[in-house]
Amino acid sequence: MGDQEKSARYVEGMATRRSVLGESYVDQAQKNKTPFDEPFQDLITEAAWGHVWSRPHWTKRERSMVTIALLAALGHHDEVAMHVRATANTGATKEDIMEAMLHVAIYAGVPAANHAIKIAKATLQQMEQEQNVEETR
Repeated sequence: MGDQEKSARYVEGMATRRSVLGESYVDQAQKNKTPFDEPFQDLITEAAWGHVWSRPHWTKRERSMVTIALLAALGHHDEVAMHVRATANTGATKEDIMEAMLHVAIYAGVPAANHAIKIAKATLQQMEQEQNVEETR
């Protein structure tokens, strides 16, 4: 489906996706898209980003915290890292991430939270290092 044929929900979803994950991340995902996975990419852009993430009832910060908690609870480790990185754009803080992990520990299990905390710590440390490099330029 060409870009001119995309639905309004897709267009809104792509804008939300870019605002949360960042231009470079989404540009790379779009570059890596093939005819095989294009239907899946369209689905997540419309459903996750155009519908759920674009709803007005929660802020991006609130959605970020809930998303991180759910991904951690379900053991989706790559996505935990991706959404921790997205906190730079959503306004969720390190403290917010830890609060989400505490909920994961109680409601989904200590091992799930423990592993997600390791991922979050490493991702936050990497983000801090990247920020320091950027500031010295």
